[in-house]
Amino acid sequence: MRLIISFAALFLSVILLQLSTGGVGPLDAISGITLGFSKGQIGLLGSAHFLGFFIGCWWAPRLMGSVGHSRAFAVCTALGAMGLIGHTLTNNPFAWAALRIASGLCVAGCYTVIEAWLNSKVTNENRGRATGTYRIVDMGSSLCAQLVISVLEPAYYVSYNLLAILCCAALLPLTLSRASQPETPKAPRLRPKLAWRCSPLAVAGVIVAALSSASFRMVGPVYGQEVGLPVDQIAFFLAAFVLGGALAQYPMGWLADKYDRRWVLIWLSVAAVASCGVTMAASGTGMAGVMIAAILFGFTTFPIFSVSAAHANDFATSEQRVELSAALMFFYALGAIASPYVSSALIDTFGPPALFAYVAAGHVLLIIFGLSRMQVRPTPEERTNYVYAPRTSFTIGRLLKRSREGR
Repeated sequence: MRLIISFAALFLSVILLQLSTGGVGPLDAISGITLGFSKGQIGLLGSAHFLGFFIGCWWAPRLMGSVGHSRAFAVCTALGAMGLIGHTLTNNPFAWAALRIASGLCVAGCYTVIEAWLNSKVTNENRGRATGTYRIVDMGSSLCAQLVISVLEPAYYVSYNLLAILCCAALLPLTLSRASQPETPKAPRLRPKLAWRCSPLAVAGVIVAALSSASFRMVGPVYGQEVGLPVDQIAFFLAAFVLGGALAQYPMGWLADKYDRRWVLIWLSVAAVASCGVTMAASGTGMAGVMIAAILFGFTTFPIFSVSAAHANDFATSEQRVELSAALMFFYALGAIASPYVSSALIDTFGPPALFAYVAAGHVLLIIFGLSRMQVRPTPEERTNYVYAPRTSFTIGRLLKRSREGR
């Protein structure tokens, strides 16, 4: 019973954390439009978030080792709440970008603690149920977080205060849990070269996944506003992308386990290029057409990270998998830092279709690189299990390691 209560506390903290820090991205974009920020400045906010995320991924395991799980979680949550409340003190876009670094650090730090705690509590008997529930909770909360701009007034202090309250509330379930804190795991070494040695194609895949996801989630509201969607429809536009990604996980996992993962990755990118074209064409077809296009875009782009990670793990030993996961997250973070600013600048210069032209160009390059890599070496006969990999922290690989190995 105590174990169930401990899991429930962790999952409730995930929900509250996602609703607050996941909601600030779309709210910031719409608020920036309301306040007259340039498109480049709005993109900078998204890039700043992922810069903070990268810093948090590296720093949080070390902080957890120094002060323990609960205190590390409290520190990161406090930084996130301060970043949210700080939005109400100024309308300077560069000050907001600095505050978004704090929110990104909060996300990475809190997920590091949650995943380390969850990993220490699961057993071989309940690992599948626990990790499956965790993924559902994380994905469902992320979907709901995209809808906050439909109910929160942009550029309004009450909106940011409500998100800050949710962020603070995420402290309560975990810190009030009577379950004992686990031993602090050793921080994974960050070895980017390991990912490249295992699979250059997987590295390219996670970078393109970051290009797609970070650009859409951080700059998608700008695109929606440019093509004439009202705020409530922009919220559903963003949520439809996450829904499409959720729907893709099972069929893409089946394909990735049955066929050569390089071909799965290549054909996913072909479909992603097509979905970019459909999304651009659907901008004038009304609400239904735009939503269907967003679901299709999420369906074709969201699984690319997990397929790439599964392909890289096929070439790694059991001892390398935790560090490989951290290395792949490193490359994802690098791509996510650059993409929102670049895509917003392209929209500013060439108009709304430039967002999806940019994403499509990335997938075309991935197709070419994937075909060239197929000439270098064959696919391994023994492969790991396909696992949906949340892009949450450098320590997620520890939680998913046994799932990949089928133990």
